[in-house]
Amino acid sequence: MRSPLPRAVMTRLETGRVVVLSVLVGALVGGLSIVLRLLLEAALRLGALVTGYAPPGTPGEGGLLMAFGTALPWGLLALPVVGALYTWLVPAAAGDALGQLVRGYHARGQWAAPVIQLRTLLGAALAYGSGLLVGRDSAFTMTGQLGAALLARLTRLDAVEVRTLTLAGAAAALGAVLHAPLAAAVLIAEVLYRRFEFEFEVVMPCVLAAVAGTGVYGLAFGFAPLLSVPELGVPAPAQLPALLGVALAATLAGWLSLLAVRAIPERWTAGKLRPVIGGLFGLLTAAIAFYSTPGVLGDGSGWVQLGVSGFVGAEGGLAGAWRWLLLALGARLAFGGGVLPSVGVGGLIGAGLGSVLGVDPALSTLVGVVAYLTVTLNVPLAATLLAVAWGGEALLPSALVAAGLAHILSGTDGLVPGQVASRAQSGVHQGGAALLPDSVRFIPRRSQDTARDLPAVPYDAPPLSPTEAPAEASAERELYRRGVPPSWRGARLKLLSLPPGVEVVGIVRDGTVRLPRPEARLTADDELVFLARPDAYAALEGLLRLPGV
Repeated sequence: MRSPLPRAVMTRLETGRVVVLSVLVGALVGGLSIVLRLLLEAALRLGALVTGYAPPGTPGEGGLLMAFGTALPWGLLALPVVGALYTWLVPAAAGDALGQLVRGYHARGQWAAPVIQLRTLLGAALAYGSGLLVGRDSAFTMTGQLGAALLARLTRLDAVEVRTLTLAGAAAALGAVLHAPLAAAVLIAEVLYRRFEFEFEVVMPCVLAAVAGTGVYGLAFGFAPLLSVPELGVPAPAQLPALLGVALAATLAGWLSLLAVRAIPERWTAGKLRPVIGGLFGLLTAAIAFYSTPGVLGDGSGWVQLGVSGFVGAEGGLAGAWRWLLLALGARLAFGGGVLPSVGVGGLIGAGLGSVLGVDPALSTLVGVVAYLTVTLNVPLAATLLAVAWGGEALLPSALVAAGLAHILSGTDGLVPGQVASRAQSGVHQGGAALLPDSVRFIPRRSQDTARDLPAVPYDAPPLSPTEAPAEASAERELYRRGVPPSWRGARLKLLSLPPGVEVVGIVRDGTVRLPRPEARLTADDELVFLARPDAYAALEGLLRLPGV
């Protein structure tokens, strides 16, 4: 039983479907991002009324390059309350928005529940509006995931498409808030791993969604870059040693922040005292804002704009140090998650060192951003593209050197939980034997041994020994695992029409392999374990990938 269409035609149909869905999710997320920006601006104005201080903004987001007011002592007491509320809304197991995205992808699309995602979005909006170290990009990233989930409810998507489009939705939201669609798409594909590794099948949907999302978002707010950077040229040879020193200093700061985060036991920030510790973090932020500098309030992107404009001198390094401390202490609590808080720390460190060393402030600020982002998020190429999107192509050589140096020296640790070292460790790309529990035996494709047909058994049952297996042997039959096709959702197992040589031997539901009972109804979150000959399974896949099936 084979598909009537040639394989080349089927491949084109599959690619065309991904293209259309990526553009759709990008446009949808772009529209949602417009609403989110309006809500965040309202939250920021309300927070400024309470705390008495409004940090500088960025030109691309309609911000003014100056700070307003002085931090009010009684108004700053709201920060501990918001800090406790944020840590209560964002569970430790889920993490911040970017952490949830990475963790969920490697868990084969087991994203956090919609309620948890909405709570994370609410917490990020409250924390950003009050001035805590949570970037507005965190709320946008979560909106991208929710947009992909909404599209999945409106259309018929299989499990693979849902995973890919969730990443694409996050890329669309990040591209809108960073005003750099290509950099955002590469960042989403690159942040999944600790090493310099990509999934090229993810990059294309992310690029399409990011371009579409930025296009829709720009219709409402314009297409100006996030940062207004003076025209840069290739740095003079005399400046290269100083720029190298800035890159090394930012790399060291990022590496030390990772050490500080690991020094804090996770059990302290994941138990019942988590809201209490979140309140203490808010109190510490309020104390620094009142006694030292209110510049620690906000995600820091506005101060980076002042740095590239030359308005931040050596004191910028001190402001960056305060932000570094808050990031190191708050990362376990999901404070500082995302892109813009790291941009703020690295940019201020670069601006402060640049003023001391006599380097072009725009160059030193952006080099600090690249190096620090590379260390904390493990995204050397995305950090380079982000700096080029803001500073122009002339920054490319300096950014590449800074990113490469930082990535070589920093190792594989990062602030994003859930990152894995390689594709082989990802649940999405593990081989069949690794994806199946021990109670289901995997039959290698090229095995020359006699393979035995094994029935599906409960997940917690001990694996069958060779003597307990059925006597029938078939060296050609293999195990396959795939998500439930859209046309099968809600159907009873006994009603499925399968090609000869294909049978269902298990249903993977909630992390366990269950017996394939005839009356069982299939859901969108289920996965099926097939036992089939390769040619019979290929025929089944050919039919399932036809349009409308």
